[in-house]
Amino acid sequence: MQKFDAIIIGGSYAGLSAAMALGRSRRRVLLLDTGRPCNRQTPHSHNFLTQDGATPAALRAQAQAEVQHYPTIELRADEALTATALPGGGFRVDTAAGSSLTAQKLLLATGVVDLLPALPGFAECWGISVLHCPYCHGYEVADQRLGVIGNGDMGFAFARLIHNWSRQLTLFTDGPSTLTADQQQTLARHGVAIEETPLAGIAHVQGQLQAVQLADGTARPLDAVFARVPFEQAGTLARQLGCALTDMGHVQVDDFQRTSVAGVFAAGDATTPFRAVSAAVAAGGKAGALINMELIEENFE
Repeated sequence: MQKFDAIIIGGSYAGLSAAMALGRSRRRVLLLDTGRPCNRQTPHSHNFLTQDGATPAALRAQAQAEVQHYPTIELRADEALTATALPGGGFRVDTAAGSSLTAQKLLLATGVVDLLPALPGFAECWGISVLHCPYCHGYEVADQRLGVIGNGDMGFAFARLIHNWSRQLTLFTDGPSTLTADQQQTLARHGVAIEETPLAGIAHVQGQLQAVQLADGTARPLDAVFARVPFEQAGTLARQLGCALTDMGHVQVDDFQRTSVAGVFAAGDATTPFRAVSAAVAAGGKAGALINMELIEENFE
């Protein structure tokens, strides 16, 4: 059974950032990664200083190369299937490749899985022209023909937000509007159209949206659409370990990325609705430093 100071599960930005902090702290670290980041379909990453406009794949490749300069870090393409606390302290992780591993500390950087609607064309456009974050992608579609999918208070708030990037905006409620009269009047004053006809599909060319198709057979030509979708944790490790979740379904962490289970940390999209590369890198770096501090406190005697 292989032993490590820390095992990091998830090898995207948070996991790689934590691995670097721990490697520079001369800790023996194993990073397990399945190679399926949630932004793998997104063509460019934005709003990250020094790397604005880089592709997600290029960012990960550069990060992996930098992390592997540190000899105590091992990157392994494998999936953690189970994680359990050991009676004498530390944790055991068993993987899809049949490895049994132990570590004093665990970091969950497993991210989330977006639950996309069964709307034709939606999945193909997700992250390309059907977008979730205006701070990541709004500048690139500014002043173009935009849509927002939403209804009620959420739809109103999202439309108000996206209106900052374009005045050519339509709110698609995908059925009868549940906006209040005041909300409808406010949107109308700002030139935001409201379309209540149910959606039928997204017409696109290789993920680039051409029009939103409606159930009555009509289509609304657009350049991009913003939508928020539900999510679930990627995998069951947090639940296996007994980590508390927030009401929104994120792994609950404190200011030091510690979960409710002693010795288990979490960082990245699994812990926060603020899904940005910069936020994941920052949280991972913090988690790595705090894991090292806990190891020092426990082992120095």
